[in-house]
Amino acid sequence: MPHTVEWKVRLYLFEDEGTTKAQVVLDNGTTVLTGQGAAHRNPADVDVPEIGDELAAGRAMHHLAQQLVYAAERDIEGMGATAPGSHPVAGWLT
Repeated sequence: MPHTVEWKVRLYLFEDEGTTKAQVVLDNGTTVLTGQGAAHRNPADVDVPEIGDELAAGRAMHHLAQQLVYAAERDIEGMGATAPGSHPVAGWLT
């Protein structure tokens, strides 16, 4: 059976004296999650705001992604199943 939903994501960027901060907000209609990220420019580096934006935004989205995976693992465990990654690893570690 097809399943289609729309999740709204908003990304906010703030810059102040060599520090760029990002906040990404995901609203799936029932839950709102927020990711945070920051980038700090070395005073010796050239000021290129786009690089700070990219780093801060990427870090905020990574933080949000971690929260989504954690929420899914909790939901899986709530259904009585074992969460991914909680199985013993067999074989050689890479």
